[in-house]
Amino acid sequence: MNAFFEHFRFSQPWWLFLLIPVAFLPILRRGRGAEAVVTFPNLGVLVSLGRRVRQSAWSYGFPLAILALTAAVLSMARPVWRNVYESRMASGIDIMIAFDVSLSMDIDDFRQNGMPLKRIDAAKEVVDDFINRRTDDRLGLVAFAGRPVSVSPITLDHDWVRAGLKNLKLNDDRETGSVQEQGTAIGSAIAASATRLDERESASKVIVLITDGASNSGKISPLEAAEHAKTLGIKIYTVAIGTKDGRVSRGIQRFPRQEFDLPTLKEIARKTGGEDYWAQDLTALQDTFKSIDKLEKTETKSFTTIDDIELCSWFTGAAVLLALLAAMLITLNPPPSA
Repeated sequence: MNAFFEHFRFSQPWWLFLLIPVAFLPILRRGRGAEAVVTFPNLGVLVSLGRRVRQSAWSYGFPLAILALTAAVLSMARPVWRNVYESRMASGIDIMIAFDVSLSMDIDDFRQNGMPLKRIDAAKEVVDDFINRRTDDRLGLVAFAGRPVSVSPITLDHDWVRAGLKNLKLNDDRETGSVQEQGTAIGSAIAASATRLDERESASKVIVLITDGASNSGKISPLEAAEHAKTLGIKIYTVAIGTKDGRVSRGIQRFPRQEFDLPTLKEIARKTGGEDYWAQDLTALQDTFKSIDKLEKTETKSFTTIDDIELCSWFTGAAVLLALLAAMLITLNPPPSA
């Protein structure tokens, strides 16, 4: 029933007001006419001989005439069966996410619901939500530590990208991590991401770099990689995550120290026309990606096509058929006269 009302429409509904006088016709018919001036009581017996058949014909003919008028009014209101087709065209943005999986991402200086939260888990949660919001964009994922590793190509299959993000692991003693080489090769990660974006034909190309450390590996420096990305028309957003008190443990470095290289990250963003962020807690990290989401807007255009199938011919045909039946019954069997 809901599907019927979703598709059935009247193109000219104002004609439906004619149904009001049609509805009054049965009431007017029941009204008593004027009294006869002269009464012939002896003729009543003769009239009653054919009254049953004639009254029966008239009782069917009049309702058929009312139905014929109703069908004619509905036909004038132009009933249609409407199908609406909607299509969207989006000038999607190509976005490569460069995700740091160096050992320092194991530090739990974030908090969620009062409990310690590791940097990698906080970043995964927020990036997953970011991917989920970019429905019209093509996204790819590169993980990096001592070198970059492609996790997902640039694709509209966001489930694939999210699955790759979920499966990211830090390296361990058994070397089962996503990247076995230790270190933080920011320049190589930018270069690898830029190479994949350069292979695409897109009006807008973006790298979102997520790291908690300073570059200490790779064959290309971060600023050289940023300059190369700039020549390719690629914008880089840098996101440093971690608190001021967060430190690399002695198991990773003999002399623990804060790993951030905020000036370099800031220069990477400035050079390429992007923005730099430093998220020191989960809320700030969420706000960072909401800000990036607002800055990199995808233009979408919606097109609506309406296909109306005319149904008035069916109602017209029904009106003609009902009118003919009513006329036939009334003509062949006129109403009795007193």
